[in-house]
Amino acid sequence: MNEPVFLICAAVAAIFIGLSKGGVPMIGMLGVPILALVISPIRAAALLLPIYVVTDMFGLMAYRREFSGRNLAVLIPAAIVGITVGWATASLVSDDIVTLLVGVIGLTYCLDLWLKRHRKLPPRRADVPRGLLWGALTGFTSFVSHAGAPPYQMYVMPQRLSKLVFAGTSTILFAVINAVKLLPYWALGQLNLENLQTAALLFPIGIIATLAGVRIVKVIPEDAFFRLVTVGLFAVSTKLTVDGMSALFAG
Repeated sequence: MNEPVFLICAAVAAIFIGLSKGGVPMIGMLGVPILALVISPIRAAALLLPIYVVTDMFGLMAYRREFSGRNLAVLIPAAIVGITVGWATASLVSDDIVTLLVGVIGLTYCLDLWLKRHRKLPPRRADVPRGLLWGALTGFTSFVSHAGAPPYQMYVMPQRLSKLVFAGTSTILFAVINAVKLLPYWALGQLNLENLQTAALLFPIGIIATLAGVRIVKVIPEDAFFRLVTVGLFAVSTKLTVDGMSALFAG
């Protein structure tokens, strides 16, 4: 834990998580893969969860007035159900299959979006059936691998929310998800004193990055923001797909 390479990777992961909690899209999903370069993915996910929770608090303060209440009313209960399913099936579900599933979902959305880029489609309403489905998948994949963003994007992006409402809704939803995940992570033995002590050292880095992320989102043009969302989703989904396929074929 005191090795320089570990400390560098952990600091970079905390920066990416903080930026994501400030509203910069998708970048927070890189935290676990970066830290997994030096420790096991399961331990990396457990160590970073407290950083997600602490930086969530600062993201909540920044976006407390910018969010879609209808989306949250549908997504939060569905996500909690998804987390519960993830907890109940933790010993049965293959992380590799979930990784591949999340990657394919993200790639499918991006390809569909780019194929339709010249068609002017009206914004899609935040409907309950789709919200329950994608919300449950968001909670489930977030519990398994901190990879809840692609299912969430599939549901919210077609609504064409403003960038601040999009960022605020994302921040609030994942703040609730991460807080709920603490209990099952603890029950599964993935949180321990050593991880918590290490995470505490990274809190200031994550908090500063969160405040920087809020500033970035406020100054970046709206079109550029959503292009960044789409490109980030494509890049992360590609990596998840490759990782999932590689692990399955290797096994």
